[in-house]
Amino acid sequence: MPARARRQPHAYDDHGNVLLRLDLSYPELRLAVEYDGRQPAESASQWKRDVRRREELDSLGWRVVVLLAQDVYRTPQDTLDRICGALQARGLKVAVRSDEWRRYFPGHTR
Repeated sequence: MPARARRQPHAYDDHGNVLLRLDLSYPELRLAVEYDGRQPAESASQWKRDVRRREELDSLGWRVVVLLAQDVYRTPQDTLDRICGALQARGLKVAVRSDEWRRYFPGHTR
């Protein structure tokens, strides 16, 4: 069965303890997709917490793909390619079989 994405799941340590809540993840692959809004850019303390959090995920073997608003809304194809590439790097065979997603991003080809 292919890995399935989960919205706002948790990252667990090797003993099953909840460590962090994630925006989107593929727990079986230890792959997280995190969305960074404006707050990290405007708050040094938030940025520091985000960096520490990502370092903790890294130490647990997680790969984190970080998305910004411009990634999602201006270059959705590139964003999809980045996520697919991360999934493939984790051993999942991925193929986008439909352009259905494009209707949500009119005027944006990359």
